[in-house]
Amino acid sequence: MAELLLFQLHGPLASWGEPAVGEYRPSTTHPGKSQIAGLLGAALGLTRDREAELAALADGYGLAVRIDAEGELLRDYHTTQVPPARRGRRFATRRDELAVDDRYTILSRRDYRADAAWTCALWRRETAPYDLAKLADALRRPRFVLYLGRKSCPPALPLAPRLVEADTLKAAFAAYPTDECLDGRMTAKRRYFWEQPLPDGLATGFSDQEILWVVPRRDRPSSRRRWQFGTRDEHHAIA
Repeated sequence: MAELLLFQLHGPLASWGEPAVGEYRPSTTHPGKSQIAGLLGAALGLTRDREAELAALADGYGLAVRIDAEGELLRDYHTTQVPPARRGRRFATRRDELAVDDRYTILSRRDYRADAAWTCALWRRETAPYDLAKLADALRRPRFVLYLGRKSCPPALPLAPRLVEADTLKAAFAAYPTDECLDGRMTAKRRYFWEQPLPDGLATGFSDQEILWVVPRRDRPSSRRRWQFGTRDEHHAIA
């Protein structure tokens, strides 16, 4: 048996960014390591300049995600006015950026997942800075506003964190009740994603026919200041 922390994510819009080059900003189908670490950091009240503590959140916990409702892909065309970057010039607020005379326009296309839902599971590793109960309390009463990938994507439901003991990952997800607001939206076959190693006493619970593949994903934060990310392997299953 192993202890896991499970919580739900649902909102009108969500955006789980992938590596982006140029003006197109894609979104994957489910949250990854950097987004969940950022969510935990906001709940705990960690500011973005506390890189070591945010890195400990990313490295100290294993992550698994189940897609409960895939929603629909929404692509938005953005125009944003920004000041040019200059040495020694910094802006504290968006109002300060808009007050300068030398603004220019950035064009971008950004992907969102509309009306989608996910269940996330976390387990502690040896380097975890907090126990799971501390994380659950922070998700119930977050210090900073939480959002689903971008600031324009607030959650539509409480995250409802719950500690679950189970001997398989599949059983842990099955033990977490889905919110009644999501009735009728859930997919019949759920997609699961997790990383290895699993904690002692926890197997996947999926059959060989349900486990599909392992895919590298570049979403492990290595430097928040420079926006650099490393890769990790993500295991996929459908059940």
